[in-house]
Amino acid sequence: MQIAIDARELVSRPTGVGRYLSRLIDAWDTLPDARAHRFTLLAHGAISLPPNTLDMQQIVLPGRGGTGWEQRTLLGALRRLAPDVLFAPGYTAPLLCPAPVALAVHDVSFAAHPEWFPWREGVRRRLVTRLAARRAAVVLTLSTFSRDQIVRHLGIEASRIRVIPLGLGLRADAERPASATSPGAPLVLFVGSLFNRRHVDALVRAMPSVLRRVPGARLAIVGDNRTWPRMDPAALADELGVASHVAVTTFVDDGRLRALYAEASAFAFLSEYEGFGLTPLEALAAGVPPVVLDTAVAREVYGAAATYVAAPDAGLVADALTAMLTEPEHRIRVLEAAPAVLARYRWADAAPATLRAIEDAVR
Repeated sequence: MQIAIDARELVSRPTGVGRYLSRLIDAWDTLPDARAHRFTLLAHGAISLPPNTLDMQQIVLPGRGGTGWEQRTLLGALRRLAPDVLFAPGYTAPLLCPAPVALAVHDVSFAAHPEWFPWREGVRRRLVTRLAARRAAVVLTLSTFSRDQIVRHLGIEASRIRVIPLGLGLRADAERPASATSPGAPLVLFVGSLFNRRHVDALVRAMPSVLRRVPGARLAIVGDNRTWPRMDPAALADELGVASHVAVTTFVDDGRLRALYAEASAFAFLSEYEGFGLTPLEALAAGVPPVVLDTAVAREVYGAAATYVAAPDAGLVADALTAMLTEPEHRIRVLEAAPAVLARYRWADAAPATLRAIEDAVR
């Protein structure tokens, strides 16, 4: 079977969907069933992947990789290539795709909370994702919460949706640079794109209170700033007088990220809406207890292996972080629950389930 893959998220610095796709490819390389297929990666630029033994080719198409590229350039390439199926890992696909589509929709925040998005972007996301999902033979998502949201907001039948949670594990890098923060004092870590719904501002506002109780404590924020309306965590930290204790970085590779997890004492992820939420699990796998906002999807994904905050209030967040940094019983409680939770998330399960869903799209 010839499987075409929309691989534009692997161009440049893979985050989010790009990391999801790259880890699937890594895991497929270990699957005997994957040997029966030919994989064609279609993107708007060169892709760098570790060597693998799959029957795989890359095709670079002109353009910038946006919606116009998807609906015209990618569509034209698919018509010439005539694959058996298209795997679209990032919410949308060509609406006139000549092959069956297996479409991954990780969340529908743009439909559930349109107020979080600029008008033009929100309309584009809602329209194209809804039409692509209705056209798709199979829709993949990451949690039962996200499945139910897709049913509610996109009008897709639950029987056409496969819930396949992510696996865990950072890619091994040849070089593992040291963290940019200074060693010693306790480190609170946030990793993920910065959206307003993740309340990074509340995390920064909690730091003065944390510092009064844990002198020298540090906060590291890692992720592209995609907030709207715009929020600048570095400027906010400066305004609050804690700039020397807050480091903001837009991107780190897996080696650097591994070093940050190894250094961190606590992880904070105050998101009020996610389809899954991977980075708190990555932290937990590294022995770092997460503090998260109390939501239905957080309870589903993290279970007892997290400390929950009722609201993104700076005082509540400061209390939870201070307890995690200074009271061993809080850390012990979370970390003792970690093995049972982490056992649910393995690429050895996610990769074959995803491949079966792609195969089933053809049938």
